[in-house]
Amino acid sequence: MFVYGGKLQLDVTLLFIIGGASVIAFYMAWSIGSNDVANSMATAVGAKAITFKQAVLIAGVLNVLGAVFVGGHVTDTVRKGVVDVTGLDSQTLLLGFVASLLAAAIWVTISTWKSMPISTTH
Repeated sequence: MFVYGGKLQLDVTLLFIIGGASVIAFYMAWSIGSNDVANSMATAVGAKAITFKQAVLIAGVLNVLGAVFVGGHVTDTVRKGVVDVTGLDSQTLLLGFVASLLAAAIWVTISTWKSMPISTTH
């Protein structure tokens, strides 16, 4: 991203990376949801207090709200307390985070598929 002639311009490569990162982020969210939603909804559905469709709707809405309202705190923790980002240019850092996100999403998917115990909240 740079300013040219007083206008903000997006680098095509950066735009491609951001688009790919968005797709991978949605994949990660799906992986986490497929692994964790049963932990919080199975009892209510099993007791017939809510239907399966209601459970999916409730879980979806609450997961989105959690990501929107608390996600910034998580990224601040990673940026300030886990990874030293000084000295890295933004594209290299973005590619590193995207690679980590993809690896984690694939691992959660495989673990869920194989019924392996895995915690996505740690």
